[in-house]
Amino acid sequence: QVQLVESGGDSVQVGGSLKLSCGASGYSFGWHCVAWFRQVSGKEREGVAAIYTARDEREYADPVQGRFTISQDNSHNTVYLQMNSLKPEDSATYYCAVDLGSCWNWRGRDYKFWGQGTQVTVTS
Repeated sequence: QVQLVESGGDSVQVGGSLKLSCGASGYSFGWHCVAWFRQVSGKEREGVAAIYTARDEREYADPVQGRFTISQDNSHNTVYLQMNSLKPEDSATYYCAVDLGSCWNWRGRDYKFWGQGTQVTVTS
C-alpha cells in the first residue's frame, strides 16, 4: 500500500499564496496521473488540477485556471500545487490522488491511492 502525504496547507489571507506538496516515500510517480482535489465539509469533492507525469500534461478546473499551477519535480517523486491569488472560496481540505496512466477523465475516474488531506484556509 502506497501512502501519499500532502503538506503545505495553512491559513492565509485573501490574495496570498501557498504551495502544496504530494509525495510518497519510495514510490515514483512516473507514468501516473496525479491529481489534486478539494472538499469542503458537506459538499462534493471537486477536482482542482491534474498532471500526467510522463508527458507533463496538465489539466485545470475552471475556477483555478490562471491562479494555480500543478508541477512535478524531475525525479517524479513529488507533485506540487502552487496556489496564487487565493480566494475565500479556495478554502477546503486538499487531497492528492494517484493512478497509473494518463489523466483521461481525471475528475471522474477512480484513483488507486489517496492522501489524507491538508487544510487550506483563506481569510478575508
